Amino acid sequence: MSIKSILAKPFAKYVAHKVEKWASNPIETQERVFLDLIEKAKRTAFGKDHNFEEITSYHDFKARVPVRDYEAVKHYVERVVAGEENVLWEGLPLYFAKTSGTTSGSKYIPITKASMPSHVEAARNAILLYINETGKSKFVNGKMIFLQGSPILNTQNGVQLGRLSGIVAHYVPKYLQKNRLPSWETNCIEDWETKVDAIVEETLPEDMTVISGIPSWVQMYFEKLQQKTEQKVGAVFKNFSLFIFGGVNYEPYRAKFENLIGRSVDSIELYPASEGFFAFQDKQNIKGMLLQLNSGIFYEFIKTDDFFNENPERITIKDVVLGVNYVMIISTNAGLWAYNIGDTVQFTHLKPYRVIVSGRIKHFISAFGEHVIGKEVEQAMQEAIAQTAIRISEFTVAPQINPKEGLPYHEWFVEFENLPEDIEDLAKKLDASLQAQNTYYFDLIEGKVLQQLKITCVKKNGFETYMKSIGKLGGQNKIPRLSNDRKIADVLSNLVEK
Repeated sequence: MSIKSILAKPFAKYVAHKVEKWASNPIETQERVFLDLIEKAKRTAFGKDHNFEEITSYHDFKARVPVRDYEAVKHYVERVVAGEENVLWEGLPLYFAKTSGTTSGSKYIPITKASMPSHVEAARNAILLYINETGKSKFVNGKMIFLQGSPILNTQNGVQLGRLSGIVAHYVPKYLQKNRLPSWETNCIEDWETKVDAIVEETLPEDMTVISGIPSWVQMYFEKLQQKTEQKVGAVFKNFSLFIFGGVNYEPYRAKFENLIGRSVDSIELYPASEGFFAFQDKQNIKGMLLQLNSGIFYEFIKTDDFFNENPERITIKDVVLGVNYVMIISTNAGLWAYNIGDTVQFTHLKPYRVIVSGRIKHFISAFGEHVIGKEVEQAMQEAIAQTAIRISEFTVAPQINPKEGLPYHEWFVEFENLPEDIEDLAKKLDASLQAQNTYYFDLIEGKVLQQLKITCVKKNGFETYMKSIGKLGGQNKIPRLSNDRKIADVLSNLVEK
């Protein structure tokens, strides 16, 4: 055992103790974060516009600061992008994380000197808590790969900008630099397919122990490895023992991954975003990710069922309950205030506070009032996989409002690794699970407003072809799990199995 793996254990124990300290005092921790945020932003343009000088409580804050999305704060962000200081936070940000917007084109999310450390420390702490819980640390001696965007940054009015993963690449700790892959040159390749090919060549001779990335894109890497070597990934990398992922639910991919690897490996789920690093999996056998309450982020929650009401109730962690879908609202030390990031979460534990990501507030199907969300379709697929021998590569769901015949239905576009023997039986299993989870959907099926869902088989690499066609292959891009329209469905309809 190397010095590095030996030293990792006491360091992991120390960090676990620090995390436990704030996790066991959640209300006080969030109150402290809230008051610190308000104090530091009093003299900013936003703070003056919203009378931060008069805010002494959460009640005051709610009265003065409405919930907004990017469109509603864009005029403030544009001032920062133009080089104006002290607009949303003290001074200028260190970076802008550039992301794809829906109606506003590119979004520029500020990352400040105060907020940057949490993006790095949370990922580090996730690994350290894993070491502390399991006692496994040998993997730190091997090579680690992080599939991410290019680290090349541009500069705009004195502030650097790029993809979040590319920004974070500049902060890899020195003690991991020798272990980290791909090389800087390979990481800078913009074309995703070319980049993955280069990563395959670069990693093949190495002792890979940790692999990290969005599952759909790690899957592409694994498939190319298998094509190149004609071996399972676990045979190529005999010491590969830890998969770190974020961005999407891993469960629909798990069966295919275990087939590609040839064995099961431990995994850690992360919940990072350009707006902040919100949560990470702190226990291997407990559902949910530990909400980061001590990272300069103050959280509010609104029930998804009430979100589009005129004045929905806003609550803090003190009043959340288990199993309810909430839209997560954040105020941060990057200068985002009562900001709707668009994600919905459910709490799985309250002592400490753990969450799962249940979907996107804009990604749902309610063409007939069914209010189906991402978590429900993912759970239905997960249950169906558990009952059958199927493995899937990707899937998405859309409403079919005007079928050629019969009642409307939900259309599931699925790319299978191995086609099921009975597609109709699989559709029944998925539909039964969805009805059991969603009473609105059940009523519509029972009332013969909708017919049972239908499965459309997408040809091999069809989703990859779709993402490439819209210029979003690789990086942090991912397929929406469901849509309330047929923009994606109409393209995928041309990429089906004949």
